[in-house]
Amino acid sequence: MKNRHSANFVRILALISACVVGVAASAAAPEKMLVCFGDSITAGHGLESLSQSYPADLEKLLMARGYHYRVVNRGISGDTTKDAVARVNSVVALHPEVVLVEFGGNDGLRGLSMEITRKNLDSVLTTLQAAHIKVLLVGITLPPNYGKEYVDSFDKVYRDAAAKHHVPLMPMLYDGIYTVPGTIQPDGIHPTAKGSQMIAEHLVPLVLPLLKK
Repeated sequence: MKNRHSANFVRILALISACVVGVAASAAAPEKMLVCFGDSITAGHGLESLSQSYPADLEKLLMARGYHYRVVNRGISGDTTKDAVARVNSVVALHPEVVLVEFGGNDGLRGLSMEITRKNLDSVLTTLQAAHIKVLLVGITLPPNYGKEYVDSFDKVYRDAAAKHHVPLMPMLYDGIYTVPGTIQPDGIHPTAKGSQMIAEHLVPLVLPLLKK
C-alpha cells in the first residue's frame, strides 16, 4: 500500500514537472513580429491614438485568423525614403519575420528625384532581405495635378522595386478606399480611423502568405 502511494506521488511529481517545463518553454519561445515601417500614414498622423492606425487594426485582424504576431508600428510622420535608409537597421535589430515597407509618398509630394527614391527603396529592400526578413512593399500614387507622365513614372518605381527584389506589392495603399466617404481626413492625405481599418483589411490577403501560424 505504501509503495503504491509512493509510486502515485512520483507520477504526480513527474506530471507537475512536465507542465512546468512546458510553460517555461512556451514563455521562452521567441515572439513572432511584423513591423509596419513607414511614414505618417503608418504612424497614424491625425488620429486620436495609435490604436486607430492601420498597424493596430492589422494585428487584430491577424489574431482573429489565428496568426499570433505582434505588429509593431515604426511609422514617423514626414519621413522620406532617405529617412527609411537611415532607420532600416533599427528595424532589422528588432528581428521581425515580416516588414511592410511604406515610403515614397513624401518624396513624390516634394518633387524629389525619382532616381534617388528608386535607389533608396532598393537599399532598404536589400538590407531587409540580407537579414532574411520577408517583405511586402506598399506603394502610393500622387495627385493628378502632378501630371500624368510624372505620376506614371512615380508609380513605376514601386513596380520595378518589387520585380527586382521579387517581393509582393500593394501598388496603391488607398485603392478602393480614397473615394469612400469618411475614410480620409480633411487634409486629403491621411486616413481616418475608418480608412485605416480598410487599409488593414486590404493588406490581410497580401500579408497572410508571408506568415506562419
